[in-house]
Amino acid sequence: MTEFESIYNQYFREVYSFVLSLSRNDKVAEEITQETFFKALKNIDKFKGNSKLSVWLCQIAKNTYFTYLDKQKRFVTDEIPEQASEKSIGEMILNKEETFRLHKVLHHLEEPYKEVFTLRVFGELSFKEISELFEKTESWARVTFHRSKRKIQDLLEEE
Repeated sequence: MTEFESIYNQYFREVYSFVLSLSRNDKVAEEITQETFFKALKNIDKFKGNSKLSVWLCQIAKNTYFTYLDKQKRFVTDEIPEQASEKSIGEMILNKEETFRLHKVLHHLEEPYKEVFTLRVFGELSFKEISELFEKTESWARVTFHRSKRKIQDLLEEE
């Protein structure tokens, strides 16, 4: 087994989970994760060791995912009908409306608040991991997250 295969086996699940938390789509997460490792293999000589390898890989994954999103915005697609789950229709509507309301407010939030909130809440990253991604202090990540929460609450109250 090559050194890169070892890295792939060790970090695949972590990178995949990170991308899945951003995309909320198995197929997209799989595709972005594969592309992440391809890019990492091509650029392994650029890894300086200033951060953990997992943080470097997640940074590549994040950038790859945002590039993917930018490309998707160029295409207008029809809404895909959602499949019913075991939840009651009422629960689905309530949760979907609340989730949509939150995403609508998030859409209008400026950076870095939007990304820090998304990484913390949907990505379930620690403040330490967020600080490493942004190359800032852990307290910066905490303050930014709490400010983003306050901004979101204010925006939700305005609606």
